[in-house]
Amino acid sequence: MRTPLIAGNWKMNGSADLVGAFGRAFAEAELPDGLEVAIFPPFPYLESARRAFAGTPIDLGAQTLNPLHSGAHTGEVSGRMLCEFGVRYALVGHSERRQLYRESDEQVYDRLLAALSVDLVPVLCVGETLEERDAGRTMEVVLRQVGFVMSRLEPEQRSRVVIAYEPVWAIGTGRTATPEQAQEVMAAIRDYQASFDAELASAMRLLYGGSMNAGNAAELLSQPDIDGGLVGGASLKVDDFLAICQSAG
Repeated sequence: MRTPLIAGNWKMNGSADLVGAFGRAFAEAELPDGLEVAIFPPFPYLESARRAFAGTPIDLGAQTLNPLHSGAHTGEVSGRMLCEFGVRYALVGHSERRQLYRESDEQVYDRLLAALSVDLVPVLCVGETLEERDAGRTMEVVLRQVGFVMSRLEPEQRSRVVIAYEPVWAIGTGRTATPEQAQEVMAAIRDYQASFDAELASAMRLLYGGSMNAGNAAELLSQPDIDGGLVGGASLKVDDFLAICQSAG
């Protein structure tokens, strides 16, 4: 059985008050057995989140990291620094990083290696744009992004990666892939992993990351190859995010 993971990516949102509200709510929340929960707040809130989430099921995640451990890179944060704040997960390759900050597949790979080097769990984000989907290139694009990273890793490294499929056209738009559309892509990703190692493929966690919310989470999470969610806007609302977590039972 794969351990389900519900991860909340706050992006450049949130506040100290919101961090506290999540800590209080999840300290008392009843969640499905075995569920893992993570919040990815902006960097300035990591320390307050570490304190607020102590004694709750919430793990900390980082929204990105620099490939290097240190150096003259103003405005950047290294994996070693993140580990000092109790961070467990790190996003790499989120579509907004790829599009807005021009991160290439090579840079995504370097960030993923940096995460692995300090024992962070990398969440590799992949997904197609609307133009690519309309052109019938979804599988080509997604499997290229997956393959660029996974084909270059050692077997032990691959086993530590979580993959999040986030159709770019469904992020923050209110549009969501149907459960069948999401499942089709997730199954293709898992089949691709089987080309390396069938055991790895069956154990790897795959998250759906396109406008998952309290209303559609249960149906998406019921698909056989969807093991959790990378939640955006709904992760900024305590009640909604809690409802999504409770749907993962």
